[in-house]
Amino acid sequence: MGAPRVLLGVGGGIAAVKAPELVRRLQDAGCEVRCALTRAGVSFVAPLALEVLSGHRVYDEGYLAPGGGPDEAHLAAGEWADVLVVAPATAHLIARFALGLADDFLTTTALASPRPLVLAPAMHARMWEHPATRQHVDTLTSRGASFVGPVVGALASGEVAVGRMAEPEEIVDAVLAVVEPSSVAAARVAPLRIVARDASSTTWQGLRVLVSAGPTWEPLDPVRFLANRSSGRMGFALAAEAARRGAAVELVSGPVALPTPRGVSRTDVETAAAMREALLSRVGAADLVLMAAAVADYRPGNVAPRKLKKDAGVPRVGLVENPDILAELASQPGERVVVGFAAETDDLPKRAVEKLRKKGVAFLVANDVSRDDIGFGSEWNEVTVFRRSGDPVHLPRQPKEELAGLLLDIFSAALPAARGRTPMAEPAS
Repeated sequence: MGAPRVLLGVGGGIAAVKAPELVRRLQDAGCEVRCALTRAGVSFVAPLALEVLSGHRVYDEGYLAPGGGPDEAHLAAGEWADVLVVAPATAHLIARFALGLADDFLTTTALASPRPLVLAPAMHARMWEHPATRQHVDTLTSRGASFVGPVVGALASGEVAVGRMAEPEEIVDAVLAVVEPSSVAAARVAPLRIVARDASSTTWQGLRVLVSAGPTWEPLDPVRFLANRSSGRMGFALAAEAARRGAAVELVSGPVALPTPRGVSRTDVETAAAMREALLSRVGAADLVLMAAAVADYRPGNVAPRKLKKDAGVPRVGLVENPDILAELASQPGERVVVGFAAETDDLPKRAVEKLRKKGVAFLVANDVSRDDIGFGSEWNEVTVFRRSGDPVHLPRQPKEELAGLLLDIFSAALPAARGRTPMAEPAS
């Protein structure tokens, strides 16, 4: 087979500025590239730039005008290509492809072309999540189109959310997976997928996820205990979302009044020691560990066998430090992604970076619990994700159920491939 021939369609979005880089990367991968610009795409990238890089005249609306180019150029372009790639694929373009509209060169070519279609969506998160867009995506997928992205990242609005176009190298991998279906190509190219909260429920099939949630109770006497205000909602939301994506999920929870998410296996504990034992007995089988529990740092050194009486005076409570469960989980042998969560009241960035390094985790999700509109006891949260490599990602205030999807999207890029192992071992009796 000769060099794969790629017809790159460029839609009208800010991500179109990456088109020249995408042309270069496709050429570096051994592809011959020709480009087609929409009317809106011309506003973001100059046709001359793509022409110089590709070595071919850029297809535009002139080819549809009388005398503007070879007859039936849209048919010839579609026949020439081995694959039609659209990056960025805006919500408007996706809708036109799904409905079979053909009112410019790119959509006319796509409708007439028998070649595979690869789409790299880019739009605001609310547009991507709109039922109309989801329906159009489902329609195109059912016809054999492939999607790469969108991913979590900074959007043109300034928000960080799902909707950013996949990076050029990811798009190149998606293209090669279509035009080079050999065993060699398949082995080095990640499967195409739609990265979004409402992606197929099979997205994470074969992955094993271990989640901790809620507070721990450290007894002072048979009645009283030391604890915190964690409701467990964030951890439960993460467990529910991972299960919805098809993962096998084990949830180890402190004392909370929350129902077990559908498809999740749950173990209830009270103390930090019990949580440590439950997590260590399960971590060996996990691909992803989400340590969302608010584990007490200290416990009473001596637990009174009977209720402490008020008339005996104020008791002297000597505290001892609990084990560092997060660091211990991160140090366990094996290939897995470990994520820590940090509740802070001051110096959040500094403390989060320190914990990321000290604990040895891949990600550290930090939030400001001094605020009364997010965090402990609230159904809403706002976090910053600190990463071992890469800049921090800020996720604005939103319901914890929605935040869980965005967090899993961030973590998914670091996940190892499903290894098809046996289910997580039950703890020794």
